[in-house]
Amino acid sequence: MIPGRNFSTDGIESEISIEAGKVTLEGVLGLPKKTSAVVLFAHGSGSSRHSPRNRYVAQVLQSQGIGTLLFDLLTRDEESIDDSTGELRFNIPFLAERLKDATRWLIHRPDMRTVRFGYFGASTGAAAALVAAADMPSEIQAIVSRGGRPDLAGPSLQVVRAPTLLIVGGDDEPVIDMNQDALAQLRCEKKLVIIPGATHLFEEPGTLEEVAKLAAQWFKLHLTTEQRSARTARR
Repeated sequence: MIPGRNFSTDGIESEISIEAGKVTLEGVLGLPKKTSAVVLFAHGSGSSRHSPRNRYVAQVLQSQGIGTLLFDLLTRDEESIDDSTGELRFNIPFLAERLKDATRWLIHRPDMRTVRFGYFGASTGAAAALVAAADMPSEIQAIVSRGGRPDLAGPSLQVVRAPTLLIVGGDDEPVIDMNQDALAQLRCEKKLVIIPGATHLFEEPGTLEEVAKLAAQWFKLHLTTEQRSARTARR
């Protein structure tokens, strides 16, 4: 069950197009007034910018003054191919490159000059977020994984420097083991939270709300209270 939205964001959501190499990706940028942080969402396999779970988390973040960017990692043609073959959903380097393209696009917007950035990844999107963050240590300041597959990030786990929060459902036993193994390999500030009674999609009452609360706390701590990022300081 997706929780109802009973909070206000006091900001603006707009449909945007992102130039990513030779393709254009569609997204939704939500910017509360006077925000100093934006979180980019990397969805899991078979999902998109319209994911109701990620949209709920995004609305919670916006209500806390944190901007959000939800976007499609694949074009429509690529989604059609992936629906038939499944060849892209587990191609973590490919997905990470798309996430980095979106990050660069966002960074170069004039209104983003003093903004700090984080990643929220779900399922395979969490692996893509970790790989991208490992490649962009000066740009990405915090990561949250929901029901993620951080194990698929491979050697990048030991390179990640952004504080990383892993959230897993208590009844999602195979993924718990994968996250525990990944946690042991991370060399950054890190934390694993297991939500009792939750399965992989956090469909049980109250579990997605807990994910959103934990994510908001993590991003507020690491994106809105620390000193400016090295990227901003150099400008």
